Amino acid sequence: MNVLVSIDHPIDEGAPAMAGEAGHTPKRIVVAYGFWIFLLSDIVMFSALFAAYAVLARATAGGLTGAQIFDQASVAIETACLLASSYTCGLMSLAVGSRNRVGTYLWAVVTAALGATFLALELHEFAGMIARGATPQRSAFLSAFFTLVGCHGLHVAAGLVWLSVMMVQVTLRGFIPSVMRRLSCFTLFWHALDIVWVWLFTVVYLLGIRA
Repeated sequence: MNVLVSIDHPIDEGAPAMAGEAGHTPKRIVVAYGFWIFLLSDIVMFSALFAAYAVLARATAGGLTGAQIFDQASVAIETACLLASSYTCGLMSLAVGSRNRVGTYLWAVVTAALGATFLALELHEFAGMIARGATPQRSAFLSAFFTLVGCHGLHVAAGLVWLSVMMVQVTLRGFIPSVMRRLSCFTLFWHALDIVWVWLFTVVYLLGIRA
């Protein structure tokens, strides 16, 4: 049976697709699905780096070990800053959901400040190690350490740039759907970095000092 549609009464494009019709997937679902794939691929990469570090952790070639070069106080402050930034990022997400510009800017600035403090402490840690001769080329252990921790640091730096760009977009474009989606993706990304750091803190620093 043929179905005739009057030109005077067009089909509502927002209505659900009829059985047998091919409908378009909403963009928010496509973006969320694609971003989850990106996060999972990133986790696979970090898993490979963790595996390499686990194999090379004792390959010091007669050089300094983790127990000799890790600064427990500095690493504890780094961890506190990054975990606190995850909390403030969640508060920023709530402000975005309620379209509260002041709250969004406030918690974004606090999140960025905590992330920047984390990066500054990490760079200071690296500089201190290098000054003591613990450079990446000194041993396989140090090569694996700088690669794993440095890769995480680069992700944090990229996250800070991303957050800055998003605040500019909020200022210029407001809380339009595309900006809201990008902010949601940023929140997922930042929380994922915190999860990776918890594993990194445990495997690299805690077990390294214990060893």
